[in-house]
Amino acid sequence: MQHLWFERALLPDGWAEKVRISVDHAMIATIETGVAAGSDDSRHGAALPGLCNVHSHGFQRGMAGMSERRGRAEDDFWSWREVMYRFLDRLTPDDVAAITAQAYAEMLEAGFTRVGEFHYLHNDVDGRRYADPAETAGAIVAAAETSGIGLTLLPVFYAQGDFDGVSPTPGQRRFLSNPDNFARLVEASRAKLPADAVLGIAPHSLRAVTPEQLAAILPLAGNGPIHIHAAEQMREVQACLVWSGARPVEWLLDNAPVDARWCLVHSTHVDPNEIARLAASGAVAGLCPITEANLGDGIFPAVEFRAAGGRFGVGTDSNVLIDAAGELRGLEYSQRLSRRKRALLIDAAEPSVGAYLFTAAQQGGAQALGVTSGLAQGNPADIVSLDLNHPALFGAGADLLDRWIFAARPGAIDAVWRGGRQCVAHGRHVDADAIAARYRSTLTHLLA
Repeated sequence: MQHLWFERALLPDGWAEKVRISVDHAMIATIETGVAAGSDDSRHGAALPGLCNVHSHGFQRGMAGMSERRGRAEDDFWSWREVMYRFLDRLTPDDVAAITAQAYAEMLEAGFTRVGEFHYLHNDVDGRRYADPAETAGAIVAAAETSGIGLTLLPVFYAQGDFDGVSPTPGQRRFLSNPDNFARLVEASRAKLPADAVLGIAPHSLRAVTPEQLAAILPLAGNGPIHIHAAEQMREVQACLVWSGARPVEWLLDNAPVDARWCLVHSTHVDPNEIARLAASGAVAGLCPITEANLGDGIFPAVEFRAAGGRFGVGTDSNVLIDAAGELRGLEYSQRLSRRKRALLIDAAEPSVGAYLFTAAQQGGAQALGVTSGLAQGNPADIVSLDLNHPALFGAGADLLDRWIFAARPGAIDAVWRGGRQCVAHGRHVDADAIAARYRSTLTHLLA
């Protein structure tokens, strides 16, 4: 049993003062409020529940910042994808483990305590399955265990190069599956997971999966999460209209059993009908504002989606910059820039933009990754501590989350526990040096 004492803590019914959280192994055993710290308690500032990162491609952390040169006359997502394909072509499972561990350590430092790994690098460099079909899944599990982050593993099904049965490109050979060998991959991945991990599936997108294949693989999810890229770029929307007469989110809502298990990643380009129907489905919109800005994808209509009662989580996607507060800030700022107004993502019950963003992302993210979240007895001890002496947070009251999201540079988070294990102390991952040394060694040989 360990005892953590906080000056304040964000509990399910709001902020409480002088909070003592007792942790038994990985779980919150008790929570006491309005109490003095015990002599053996570990004392901290403000406790928040850890956030869930709903969408990550861990290996892409290794190419962060390397695609910021114009690749062709009209540089966009599709030209960035060509750079990404060239980078992944040389990765071994050991490389994936080293790069992903670095990404996961940075996620913990940023306040994410669980990650949804949208994992599609299944095959060897020649396109053939490894002898162990879950070889690279095992590398991701190893990265999660090294860093301590919680893992929701989402093996990706990818079978065609574009709508209407277009053949895959050579750059996609490491992703490809058919329904039979994907089923074997899912079961082999399940066998590698630690007890507190969650397994779902991820049909990559309507570009990469036929309707028949989608129907065939959905039972493999069981009660687990189902994630899919949808409507990230206008070219995808236009191609889907040509193929089916419907937009991607519209097609999914018409033809797939979209419900609360589903996370539609990006959903950037949706019309009013799709907004209302997606919100009513109970599915989560998986938003990645930093990556969506970096790739020039567009702006998700978050104001309208909130008004419709929609649920969202945030993810780091390409991991070009891992920053939980930055994802939330980017979501609000994109709405301000497109509408030329301020404080847009609020409602009558919650006038604080930061509080709305954090709480909505915490709840939606947990739903999307198939876990229970929040500082409550019986929940996992996934706890983030803000340093109340940080210059941006000193003297904060009800505006604490606003200050963290909109005004604090890195360093405002001083400690993180995941499943009761302290992973971050004094603002740094406890194994940051060893993880970074392995990462640097890996990048040295990859970039040689």
